[in-house]
Order: sequence, then structure tokens, then C-alpha cells
Amino acid sequence: MIIEPNPSLPPGPRPQLVDPALESLLNRSMLQVQVVAELHRCGSWFADAPRYECGLFHLVGSGRCKVESDEFGEAVTLETGDLVIFPHGAPHRLSGTAEDGLQQTSLICGEFRFTGTSQHPLKLALPARMVIHAANASAPFRQLAATMADVVHADCAGRHVLLNKLADALFTLAICDYARGTGERQGLFASLADPRIARVLQSVHDHPGRAWTMQSMAALACMSRSAFAERFTQLMKQPPIQYVTQWRVSVAEQLLRDRQQSVAGIAQQLGYSSEAAFRRLFKRVSGKCPGRVRGDGMRAVALN
Repeated sequence: MIIEPNPSLPPGPRPQLVDPALESLLNRSMLQVQVVAELHRCGSWFADAPRYECGLFHLVGSGRCKVESDEFGEAVTLETGDLVIFPHGAPHRLSGTAEDGLQQTSLICGEFRFTGTSQHPLKLALPARMVIHAANASAPFRQLAATMADVVHADCAGRHVLLNKLADALFTLAICDYARGTGERQGLFASLADPRIARVLQSVHDHPGRAWTMQSMAALACMSRSAFAERFTQLMKQPPIQYVTQWRVSVAEQLLRDRQQSVAGIAQQLGYSSEAAFRRLFKRVSGKCPGRVRGDGMRAVALN
């Protein structure tokens, strides 16, 4: 998926209807981004990446390179400031060409993953490959990419920590640019582009513990129950109540990593009448009991 300007949008400021719903989702993204390598190459070269369980990204700090994969179509040329993302860890090859001569290409490479055992809506919605060309990206994206390239060559304390934080912000901007710019919206991103469905999604994301029913969601969308259920399911590929349940489990996985909160308290926050009912549903959806998730979270903190 290559992000280009959407010709269907009129000139001038972009519509803001999608932004609150996307922001509410990003606030609960539970995303971990880490820079793992800095490559400096010149002339003819290549670097193969096998399939990974996590997502991968490569930012071109300077120069240019090609990226290709057997799972996609033709190779794509990346220039300075361009970013390629493989949200599902697809195998691929990065390469330079002899025509580039002695021109040096610098790459900032990293990994990202959504924490938790259940599938986060963003992870499911992202395509197999995203290419963000700096020439078509937002000004904040270009500025942040340039800052990351500058930090790579800086001799300062905490340099790697700073790169990780910048990469986190860059990934967030990439998702926002993708949501605004792509003309091939599917699933979650198609829903965010629909003002009525986006209004419901934003409210569900912000208030997962509300006593959501088909009627209350349809009323918020200003639609009949049948029309809302049909439209939501068509866009999201799952019924509204099922989405609410999966979102609550995603939020619960984040809350369980806070030892200050009891399982009973989390269950109440998310709208369940009893701790036992919450535990049964959580295990059915995530495949793990809440205590196991809490223990995994504590071990991850200890390792970091």
C-alpha cells in the first residue's frame, strides 16, 4: 500500500470527522516501537529480512534504496525521508544499485508490536505494506523524519532512547497520514471515514465500560438498528457488539499491567456485573486468564 493524496478530497483543509475517532483509538494503541539497527551502505548492496512475528519499519535517513517482496508487486524506490512499514512482518529485501555509485544510503530500522494477546483493531486494519513518501506526507511527518536522521549522527547521551521515542511518534503520524490519504480504505479505516460509524467508534473507544446495546449505538449514529447493524458489519467485518467485546478485552489487557488496579475493579470499569463474568469472557476472547496476562506484563517490565 503506497500512500498518495486522495483526489476525491477537495482542496483546502482536510475534513476533521475522522480525527477524533482515530485519536481515541491511538490513545489505547498499546504500541511498543524500538529502533534496532542503523545501516550505512553505498554502491551495490542488499539486506534480506525474513518473516517476523512483529512489525518492521525502515526510514531512509539519506540516499535512496529499493524495497521488494515476493508477496507484493513491483519494487518501490525510497528516497530520503521516505518510510516503509511492514505491519505484519512480511519478508522483504532492501537494496542499492550500482548506478548510485558512491552515494551513501543511511537507514533507520526498527520493530513494533501491539502488546497483549488479543488482536488490536489497528493491527488487524493495517495493510501488509505501507509506503509513506516524504513528498506526499504531512509537514510534521517530514520534520520528524529529518530529526531522526539528525539524531543518528548526534553524539549525545540518551541517543537511543530519544530515537525510540521519535520512532513512536513517527509511526503514529504514519498511521494518521495513511488514514487521511489512502483511497483504498478497508475495515477500520473505512469505518473511520464514515461520520456516523466513526462517532460510535470514538465513543466506544473512549467509554468501553458504558452499557452498550445495539439500540444505544444506533441512536448515537442517528440510524435505525437494522441499518446501523448492516453498515457497521459491512465496514468492520464483524457485528457491533462483538467489536465492543474485543475492544474491552484489549483495554483490559492494558489495565491489567497496572498492579494498583484489582481484577474486580477493572471488571467494573469495563461494565461487567461481576468479576467472575469478566474472567470467563476475558479468557474466552484472549485465550488467557487475567492473572496470566498480569504476570506476563510484570515479567516484561522486569526485563526492560
